[in-house]
Amino acid sequence: MKFTRRANANWKGTGMEGKGTISTQSTTLDNAQLSFKTRFEQGVGTNPEELIAAAHSGCFTMQLSFLLSEAGFVPEDLDTTAKVTFEDGTITLIALELTGKVPGISEEDFQQTAQKAKEICPISKLLNTEITLAVTLN
Repeated sequence: MKFTRRANANWKGTGMEGKGTISTQSTTLDNAQLSFKTRFEQGVGTNPEELIAAAHSGCFTMQLSFLLSEAGFVPEDLDTTAKVTFEDGTITLIALELTGKVPGISEEDFQQTAQKAKEICPISKLLNTEITLAVTLN
C-alpha cells in the first residue's frame, strides 16, 4: 500500500512576532494557529512538537492494535501518551506511556508486543531521537 498525505504551513512576519497557520488535508487542522507563544510559551494553537507527539502516539497505538490482533487478542482499550522533549533546538526524547486493557494476554506478551510496535511503527522509524516506552497492563 502506498499513499501520500499533505499538510500546509503558512507564516507571516518574524520568528518572535509573526503568526502562522497549519492545515491538514483531512481538514482536522484547518488554519490552526501557530506562533512563538504556542510553541515556546502558552497560548491557543498548536506547535510542531505537539503535532509530532500526536502523530507518534496515534501511529504507535494503531501499530500495537494490529500486532495484538495478529496474535489473536482484541484490545478493549489502548491509551498512549507521547511526551516530546525539546531542548536547545533539538528534540532529545520522546517518552511513550502506554496503558492497555487486553483480555487474555500475559504481562510479558503485552510488554514484548508493545516493544515491537515501538520499533516498527513508521513514526518511530522516522524519528532520530531516543524513544522510551513505559507499559501498564490493566
